[in-house]
Amino acid sequence: MSRPVRRVTTRMRHWILPAVLAVAAAGLSAGSPAGADSDRSGLPEAIDTILGDPRMEGGVASVVVADSASGDVLYQHRTSGRLMPASNTKLLTSAAAMELLGPDHRFTTDVRTTAQRRGSELRGDLYLRGTGDPTTLAKDYDQLAAKIADSGIKRVSGRLVADDTRFDDKRIGDTWGGDDESSYYAAQISALSVAPDTDYDTGTVIVEVEPGARAGAKPRVRVTPETDYVDIDLRATTVAQGGADTVAVERQHGKNVITVSGTVPVGGATTKEWVTVWEPTGYAAAVFRDALAAHGVKVSGPTRTGIATPKTARGLATHDSMPLKDLMIPFMKLSNNMHAESLTKAMGHKATGRAGSWGDGITAIGGYLKTAGVDPGKIRQVDGSGLSRKDNVAAEQYIKLLRSAKSEPWFADWYTSLPVACDPDKFVGGTLRTRMCGTPAARNVHAKTGSLTGASALSGYVKDKDGRELVFSIILNNYLASSVKALEDAIVVTLASSTADKAVLVTPRSTRAVERDGGDGGDGGGEVECSWRKPARC
Repeated sequence: MSRPVRRVTTRMRHWILPAVLAVAAAGLSAGSPAGADSDRSGLPEAIDTILGDPRMEGGVASVVVADSASGDVLYQHRTSGRLMPASNTKLLTSAAAMELLGPDHRFTTDVRTTAQRRGSELRGDLYLRGTGDPTTLAKDYDQLAAKIADSGIKRVSGRLVADDTRFDDKRIGDTWGGDDESSYYAAQISALSVAPDTDYDTGTVIVEVEPGARAGAKPRVRVTPETDYVDIDLRATTVAQGGADTVAVERQHGKNVITVSGTVPVGGATTKEWVTVWEPTGYAAAVFRDALAAHGVKVSGPTRTGIATPKTARGLATHDSMPLKDLMIPFMKLSNNMHAESLTKAMGHKATGRAGSWGDGITAIGGYLKTAGVDPGKIRQVDGSGLSRKDNVAAEQYIKLLRSAKSEPWFADWYTSLPVACDPDKFVGGTLRTRMCGTPAARNVHAKTGSLTGASALSGYVKDKDGRELVFSIILNNYLASSVKALEDAIVVTLASSTADKAVLVTPRSTRAVERDGGDGGDGGGEVECSWRKPARC
């Protein structure tokens, strides 16, 4: 999973006073203006002070701040230093998708056949064909099934064929952690899948575990959507009221068996976990077959996957996804990894006509980045989401992208998709919705977060006290602290609190204050994106 970073600067010498290094005990607070005795604004000294925080001891940082309009660099530290950007990788992927696929792009899931019809029977195979939609819900498959039934078809004599050939059959990204296999933020990628909720966590099921009526009883388990594609291995027990709640939910490696273990007390809260499935194509086919049966359509043959729909097949029913400009909201606000990877493979398919792959998708993204002034030869991108620890990007490249995007016709939609600091609406504030509250950055900052163990990043836009728009990119790596989000926030709030002539240093929240609040902005300790912890606390 995602991890954090650390760094020290060489600028901190004769001008640093102990008072400047003081850390506020609770919350972000404005301090004395840095560099006030010089003819500069003091912004470089202020940011250097923040990066000198002990939480970055032994770590490394790449940080750039620039004027959005002119491009003038106001602060820079290791501008070309390539670091793990974690989910800041999604800035590259999302901008490329808006350009290469277009804001109005829709994914299509359709049902087709080459079979002859005799009355209410189709004498042949039924094909369910996907093109990579990461937002298809069980209800969408139900609507497809309803259209088949409404056409008068009651029986299919052949097979149900799930066509996922729009993408290749590589299911997980480069160097994704094996211990993340059942974690919903690392679901397998297929051109045909199911999302269990309107956060659109494709390739997963939701497992809810409720205590039994009395001690010794088996807990009650519910799976959403209802499907026999996964089996529940129930090992958990109900204990007396006030007992320990130790319920764990995890899918067994290489299987669709979900083990529920531990204890849950009588009257205790329901445990709710999002768990990945093994082979999402089969999952989609199973949900669709159940929907057909519920509408009175019987498929006599078995389910087969990985077979292309014949070109001569005629359409029976179609479902179109929301346009990409709308899909960008759950994708970017909630930092949805599976959306990033589906878009990457979709771009690869569009560019080559071949089955969408990570290789072709990354090449397509690189082609777009060149036009945006980003040098793909100076970054390494191996997936669309940033879940891989091989991804390496320097802050200066994000500054180029952020400035270039402003001239694009799709910029307004892309900008809207970025999380907004301290906006409590999940689909507005996103992964920033509890951060920088009560500061000039609240509802001012539009930026993408990023977190892995030992890696943290924040890049985007902020207006300073004069109303001047700044672009910033902060990438922190190799720190040992549980989180360095407070340092990112302090830098950005410093920018929001300052003018072109006078910097106002904002000190980071103290480690003790963060621990009291249960983590920086509710990000779960900084090891992963807050939205990747379900239910999200951010």
